[in-house]
Amino acid sequence: MGCAMPVDLSPAEGTLRLTIPGDPVAVREGLQALFGTLLLRSLPEEGRGTAELVLAEALNNIVEHAYARHSGEIEVTLALDPQGLVCRIADTGLPMPEGKLPGGELAPIDPTGDLPEGGFGWFLIRSLSQDLDYRREGMRNLLSFRLDTKQSDPR
Repeated sequence: MGCAMPVDLSPAEGTLRLTIPGDPVAVREGLQALFGTLLLRSLPEEGRGTAELVLAEALNNIVEHAYARHSGEIEVTLALDPQGLVCRIADTGLPMPEGKLPGGELAPIDPTGDLPEGGFGWFLIRSLSQDLDYRREGMRNLLSFRLDTKQSDPR
């Protein structure tokens, strides 16, 4: 299964749009397709790494939780603006528990050094993004956030 996933790029708007099936392989291929575009390849290394991490966490959470009982598609829209990368993700999966985002607290760390299997995703998303918003409209989950994609000052 190659990564020939079409990405809709609107150069005048600087916007990327991608619809992918809600499964792990498609998410991996979709991320490869997005980060193979000139728009995202042009990000500074630190900003690109942050974007890859946060998008992977958000998309994999959708696959694991929102589509736990049925399949569906994930719509990803990305746009660069002066404040960073604006990310909008929509799916038709199960809603967030209680209709709101998880708190994002770190899972307890075992003093013996064994790391827990999960519990880092929402902590990372909340720590690395700004303007984080979730809402349910009809049968759709809508998640949006902004990522600072500028190079940090090395001083």
